[in-house]
Amino acid sequence: MARSSGNRVPARRGVSGNVIATVAIVVLAVAVIGGILVFGGDGDGGGDGGDGGDTAGEIPAELRAGPDSNTLTEAEGDAVTIVEFLDYQCPACAAYYTNVTKQLEEDYADRVTFVTRNFPLSMHPLAQPAARAAEAAAAQGRYREMYHQLYDNYQQWAVTEDGQRVSDDEQRATTLFDSYATEIGLDLDRFHTDLASAEIQRRIDADVAAGERVGVSSTPTIYVNGEKFESSAESFDDVAAQLRDQIDEALG
Repeated sequence: MARSSGNRVPARRGVSGNVIATVAIVVLAVAVIGGILVFGGDGDGGGDGGDGGDTAGEIPAELRAGPDSNTLTEAEGDAVTIVEFLDYQCPACAAYYTNVTKQLEEDYADRVTFVTRNFPLSMHPLAQPAARAAEAAAAQGRYREMYHQLYDNYQQWAVTEDGQRVSDDEQRATTLFDSYATEIGLDLDRFHTDLASAEIQRRIDADVAAGERVGVSSTPTIYVNGEKFESSAESFDDVAAQLRDQIDEALG
């Protein structure tokens, strides 16, 4: 779904060729109808996410940028740090990317440090392979490029051809991941080696453990300087505005 002014989350949507407008929006709409946060509609339940602390000194390491963190943007001194726990096959994550965080990444590029952490959910059979592809790209200094490939091409690899459910076709996904790796200039032999490496899996597992320590149980979950972002908005424009307000407040 392209971002548009006044775009509201509908109560019900039928299946169409636009996966983000069907699978993802229906998931989010169900969350809204149930009277719960739009965020985290694709997880196992609503954990409190941890309080994260109100000052920089109280922000746990899991919600800060580390020396080996995957970052989309970096600001000098990391004065304001956004951390998103995500699942690449999560329809809600793909919808937030399309409607909220992709533009945010561009608009705040030189003012905030935007960290992503893996939190693949067991209900998504290709979430782990996608996370490994992203980490294997990171090993060659191309994390940001693979992150965008995975979400920009979500319809290709993450859902079934009829668009009705998440896909479990790992062979198709692997072929597509190779094409993305080639497009962003990776050494394909090294990419394949890294995909199967224990170190790549260790990085994914470490992110999951970090999320669990701060109470993450669903995706996407976003923190701004350790404070969990929460919204009950029913349109992506409103969600984006609320997140920007929280970031702007942190920027002072």
